[in-house]
Amino acid sequence: MDRLAGKVAIVTGASRGIGLGIAQRLVDEGARVCLTARKPEALDEAVAALGGPDHAIAVPGKADDPEHRADAVRRTVETFGSLDLLVNNAGINPVLSSLVDLDLGAARKIVEVNALGALAWVQEAHRAWLGEHGGAIVNVSSVSGVKPAPGIAMYGASKAMLISLTESLAVELGPKVRVNAVAPAIVKTAFATPLFEGREDEVADLYPLKRLGVVEDVAGAVAYLLSDDAAWVTGQTITLDGGVTLAGGH
Repeated sequence: MDRLAGKVAIVTGASRGIGLGIAQRLVDEGARVCLTARKPEALDEAVAALGGPDHAIAVPGKADDPEHRADAVRRTVETFGSLDLLVNNAGINPVLSSLVDLDLGAARKIVEVNALGALAWVQEAHRAWLGEHGGAIVNVSSVSGVKPAPGIAMYGASKAMLISLTESLAVELGPKVRVNAVAPAIVKTAFATPLFEGREDEVADLYPLKRLGVVEDVAGAVAYLLSDDAAWVTGQTITLDGGVTLAGGH
């Protein structure tokens, strides 16, 4: 498939898990990608897995660091000549807690990275390239941003904010830039392990499709939203949940 041939993307939080799976799908469909994440060693391994510098580069740093964002955007344009696509996948959830017991410092950090950080990446990419040349953006939200999620409620609140930002940005940035989101349920990654470890079959039984998600489920939806196949789609959030919310579960 070459739906994204000639396109250049930044994927944040892309050293492993969903982010790396998305980057792999974009490369498979012809794009070149810049990967960002905190750990240089993991990023180097990810670049090698994607086929090396002809297909991918890595810029390590923290997603909520303005200097890192500016450096990543600058190096992407300098290396590949454009910046057509942005995938905001970086996210954190440092605590499992009820809202009434939640440390407010942790709450601020969650919002800073998951919501405001994504907005800042959009601003940086828009100033550097998208505003003049157009393109597409996908924000990786969560089903916890659509329905209440006890224990990770602040994470869910930040992802709900990301969905709202997606809708507003779609209105503001059209017609040149399309902005959409995906909202996965539990996907089998290291990040989500605490939600199913030791009881995967029990959790999966709540899903009408009787399995948890895998990174390819998310990557395929993101690639669609970034491609011209979704040329008339903007401001939408695709729920990727194996039917669990329809069945009353979460």
